[in-house]
Amino acid sequence: MYDNEAKFSLWCDFIERDFLQNEFNSLLEKCVINGATSNPAIFKTAFASPAYKQIIQNSNKRHPKDLYEILATQDIKIAACKMLKNYANGDDGFVSIEVDPNLSGETAATIEEGIRLHNLISMPNVMIKIPATKEGYEAMSALMARGISVNATLIFSPDQAKNCLEAFKEGSKAYASRFVDTTMPKGVISVFVSRFDRKLDETMSAKSLPTGQIGIMNAANIYHIIEDFGLENVRTLFASTGVKGGGLRGDYYVRELMYKNSINTAPIETIKEFIKEKAEAKNAPSKENISSFFHIIKNNEIDINATYKELLNDGLKQFVAAFDDIMKSL
Repeated sequence: MYDNEAKFSLWCDFIERDFLQNEFNSLLEKCVINGATSNPAIFKTAFASPAYKQIIQNSNKRHPKDLYEILATQDIKIAACKMLKNYANGDDGFVSIEVDPNLSGETAATIEEGIRLHNLISMPNVMIKIPATKEGYEAMSALMARGISVNATLIFSPDQAKNCLEAFKEGSKAYASRFVDTTMPKGVISVFVSRFDRKLDETMSAKSLPTGQIGIMNAANIYHIIEDFGLENVRTLFASTGVKGGGLRGDYYVRELMYKNSINTAPIETIKEFIKEKAEAKNAPSKENISSFFHIIKNNEIDINATYKELLNDGLKQFVAAFDDIMKSL
């Protein structure tokens, strides 16, 4: 764990075969990271690297999705094996793999694929990543009831977080009633951060409002909701914490969101920037300050609820596009 006293974890938002065999080991040994995440966009980038060329050439023209699952589950299992010691010691050690994003509107298909991927990898420290849609909430609950850890992804709004919490609560209760005195499955609620600022900073600046703040304040608001709900097996994970464009230091969103009992999953370049200087955990902004901030936003005619919907729709489309691009390339 990066900061044991604050129970703040730093996970790596990247998976690639050569990286797993080299730099990943170093980051684990130095206790810089203690978890990892993936998504279709990450695998799209990874599979274009030379590390997979021979494997793909020797695939005997398998169906693209079958080949994708072979490559992806192999990488996830490698990462899971390398972090098994972390997991055994209660120091996170989780790695996430996402279900086909094309299934985000299909509950039964999402459950089926989540179980299948989990069984294919067959490691206790794997999280199945599911987008936070109406159909996804039901799938999250069903998987957790079976003892499968879940990463709820693409969370932008407080309402999404609340729905995830209810799903995790229901799934955890069902699991505990069936499997007494066993290890509870874990859940993380992945709150996306930087996309708010990339979308709204120009508007904020034009209205003489502070930039680089909406993502942080929204994330802090959701963090309070999750902490107040009090599920011991569920934590906040801050995602989309890489900085694109000038104006902010490369590790801005990691340093600003070093809250107690939280996780930050960041790209490799962001992690490298972060470890250059010592960082300390901090308290989240108060609920009163957050409420005041969003009151000002509303008074300046910035529709945050519309932004929530737009960012979720964009996120789903981006994951589907990346997944479909992988299918075409394979």
